[in-house]
Amino acid sequence: MSRNVLVSSGPVNYGQTFSVGPHKLQSDETLDVGGKDVGPDAQELLMASLGACASITVQMYAERHQFPLKGVQANLSHTRVLGHNSTDSGAAIGMVDQLEMEISFTGELSEEQRNRLFEIANHCPIHRMLTLGVKIQSRLLKA
Repeated sequence: MSRNVLVSSGPVNYGQTFSVGPHKLQSDETLDVGGKDVGPDAQELLMASLGACASITVQMYAERHQFPLKGVQANLSHTRVLGHNSTDSGAAIGMVDQLEMEISFTGELSEEQRNRLFEIANHCPIHRMLTLGVKIQSRLLKA
């Protein structure tokens, strides 16, 4: 079960403070869009969540199956690419967001183990959420 996340705007332009249980973190926009860059922006936090989830999922799997995994590194980036319609026509539908994740493993792993860990990384809960979709329900609270 996940904990609630509380996000509050801060005193500096677009700076945000958020709390997750006992943890306090900051987010902001970069200088070029008017922020003060006091923390990662929202897209960077999303990429960090995906990378962390993939890494943790791989580590748990390797531990359960006694793979000699020593470390995981995930490098993520965001781009906008031309999307295509899912119908047979394949017609372009405009620009869509694309996250790219390069993942590497350290340890004396066989090629079969490396391939399995890569497959597992692409089935972490955040990856599933992003690729299968998520329903978001928002409510406006009374003042």
